[in-house]
Amino acid sequence: MDSFQNVEVDVRSLTFEMTKRLKVYLTRLVKNKGSDLHIKSNAPVRGRIAGDIVTLSKEVILKEESLTLAKELLRSRFKELVENKSVDFTFKLNEYYNFRANIFFQIDGVSCVFRTIPTKIPTIQSLGLPKVIYDFCFLNRGLLLVTGPTGSGKTTTLASIINEINHRRNKHIITIEDPIEYVFKDNKCIVNQRAIGQDALDFSTALRASLREDPDIILVGELRDMETIETALHAAETGHLVLSTLHTIDAKETIGRLVNMFPGNEQNRVKLSLASVLQGVISQRLVKNLQGGRTAAIEILVKNARIEAMILENRENEIPDAIRDGKDTYKTQTFDQALLDLYKAGIISKKEAFLNATNRNDLKLKMDILEDNADSDEFKISIKR
Repeated sequence: MDSFQNVEVDVRSLTFEMTKRLKVYLTRLVKNKGSDLHIKSNAPVRGRIAGDIVTLSKEVILKEESLTLAKELLRSRFKELVENKSVDFTFKLNEYYNFRANIFFQIDGVSCVFRTIPTKIPTIQSLGLPKVIYDFCFLNRGLLLVTGPTGSGKTTTLASIINEINHRRNKHIITIEDPIEYVFKDNKCIVNQRAIGQDALDFSTALRASLREDPDIILVGELRDMETIETALHAAETGHLVLSTLHTIDAKETIGRLVNMFPGNEQNRVKLSLASVLQGVISQRLVKNLQGGRTAAIEILVKNARIEAMILENRENEIPDAIRDGKDTYKTQTFDQALLDLYKAGIISKKEAFLNATNRNDLKLKMDILEDNADSDEFKISIKR
């Protein structure tokens, strides 16, 4: 990486031609229903569309051009890029789309990644989320987690929940994000949004401060460290509803990750707290649908006496069975149950269901039974005719 003698940017010397080109690429990404734009020094522009990286422009972005783009976008924050090697920020394309962006140094120069964020806040219904998620919107206290890999739609699901609360309840909502993605206007709720770096030093400090700001609901962008988790559990214990995300693949791993973030002598205390305050875990994976886009397959844990006992007794491995068995009573569902429902509804293919299944043999058995029953029904209909 080049050394920089002068990290101060003279805005008057910039033409913003690279920003104009960026807007063309972002517009092309949106038209193709893509999720991410990738700009890399000495490489063509690429985007992620339906989960795959594709070339959006054969134009090669030269090293000097990518550096100029960084200066145009960051301006006074360019010094922060040089010092910290990466910077998060939000870029507005138009009244319909914002982008969560990250600029970082890599071996060939500068790279940028832009994540699509529609400015229109989605609803639970528009996202096609399970109806049980409406129930979470009326919780008064506890901890609700949305988990999944990067790019699985965690932020969008959380936004739909906050949006529902904002239109249904008279509450005070505080969000702590890095950066702010969806911007909420007060409806029935007061919504105060704080961006890390701009409005707050870090998640744990902002979360501690929020407890003195008369909140009912606190959204923490991510539970990144032990101190933030500790404060989130305390907030949930003291009568607040806390919503947050984790980069875990399912409910079982989520509970294990939260507990294992603490030293061994603290884990029993954390299990006791978690078993008390955890209200639910929404885990997401994006799968390819038959229309060429992507659909969320969602595992849902709803806390009940059986789940609480499993957390306390270190029986996390049994949690998937409890989720599966609670489908009718508690509206819970495993990933495989979600995949089966998507397949039955004609949304995804059998192959896609198998590719994303947790237990392929079990899912295959259920699909075979489903198809046998369908064949039997068709046979009965033909006999009647």
